[in-house]
Amino acid sequence: MEKKRIAFIGSGNMAEAVIAGTLAAGLFQAEEIVASDPSSDRRLRIEKVYGIRAISDNREATRWGDFIFLGVKPRVSEKVLSEIRPELAGKVLVSVVAGVPLSRLTSGVERGVIRAMPNAPARVRYGATALATGPGGTAPEDLSFAHRIFEAVGKVWTLDEKDLDAVTGLSGSGPAYMALVIDALADGGVKCGLSREIALALATQTALGAAQMLAVSGVHPAQLRDEVASPGGTTIAGLHVLENHRIRAALIGAVEAATHRAIALGQIASSET
Repeated sequence: MEKKRIAFIGSGNMAEAVIAGTLAAGLFQAEEIVASDPSSDRRLRIEKVYGIRAISDNREATRWGDFIFLGVKPRVSEKVLSEIRPELAGKVLVSVVAGVPLSRLTSGVERGVIRAMPNAPARVRYGATALATGPGGTAPEDLSFAHRIFEAVGKVWTLDEKDLDAVTGLSGSGPAYMALVIDALADGGVKCGLSREIALALATQTALGAAQMLAVSGVHPAQLRDEVASPGGTTIAGLHVLENHRIRAALIGAVEAATHRAIALGQIASSET
């Protein structure tokens, strides 16, 4: 495989997750990674933990890299893009900036632009990432390499850009929904006499185990539900309560509300340029 160098413009949590994952997977060596960040404390930490080079100059980092990973806050994205755009010719730009559409990323990039929507579990290499390419397309080998980068921190799908807002509402916001469910299950255990520590550990492991069963088996969630819910048993009694409280409708509504909010934020961002 042709050796590539990657430059991270912004070294926040998602950039750090990708740095850690790609190093662990052997996709890059430390000397093939550079990160830029305005914070000297952040640069020192990144250098110390991962052994990569960390600098303050975004343009220098962009000039050095082959793949440019843009991971800055949306509010400064336009300023940073203007700064690095003269250095983007011949590079592949991969953006994880929320709400910034491909149409605003493609100017000045001749080789390819990829918009990525990862989620927080990438930090523990259980991420879910959706990729979308620019209207001019991206070379198959570049898209394949982007897949490999995000596969180092989880699973990856390529979708149309129009689907990324729904991805945000589902997998982007989803870890918060699942944390709420786990917390509520733990509260139920405490109410029924378990210690907080044990209740939370059981709830977390149960959610992890159920997800793993679905991922490994490929069965529909309804099949797992039916396997656990024996006639006249404890599980069906609990499911009855959940259905009465319309838990399905609540979760569907949460995804829908988050998707609509993502669309609105994208429109706001576009109107500010």
